[in-house]
Amino acid sequence: MRQISSRFSIAVHTLSLIAVMPNECTGDVIAQSVSTNPVIIRRIMSKLKQAGLIDVRPGVGGASLLKDPADITLLDVYRALEVVEDGELFNFHKHPNPKCPVGNMIEHTLRAELIAAQTAMEQRLNRVTIQQMMDQIHVSE
Repeated sequence: MRQISSRFSIAVHTLSLIAVMPNECTGDVIAQSVSTNPVIIRRIMSKLKQAGLIDVRPGVGGASLLKDPADITLLDVYRALEVVEDGELFNFHKHPNPKCPVGNMIEHTLRAELIAAQTAMEQRLNRVTIQQMMDQIHVSE
C-alpha cells in the first residue's frame, strides 16, 4: 500500500515551528529543522498559505500563523495538503474481471468499509490540534 506523503508530517513540523518562532521562520530555517530541501518547504508553505493557515512575508522572509495553534487541527493540515486523490484515501485496482464472482463485486463490497476507515481517521485528525502536538513535545510559544 502506498503511504500518505511525508508532506503531512513536514507540514505539522512546519506549523509547530512557526508557532514557536513567529516571524523568524524562513523556508531555510524550517528546511534545516526538518532536514530537507528548502524547495519542498516552500511548496508546503504555499499550500498552508492557500488554506489560510499561515502568512508568509516575501523578501524579508518569515512566516506567522493566521490562527491560534489550538484552532488548527491535523485535519486542517491534511486537507490543506490535498494528501489524497479526489478526496479518497483508498484507490481501487482498475478493471477487475467482471466474469469473476469476486472481481465483479469486490469494489462494491469493500468501498463501504474503506470509507468508514477513512472517516474514522479524519475524525481522529479533527480532534488533535497543533497546540496539542506542541504540548506533547513540551514546546510552548
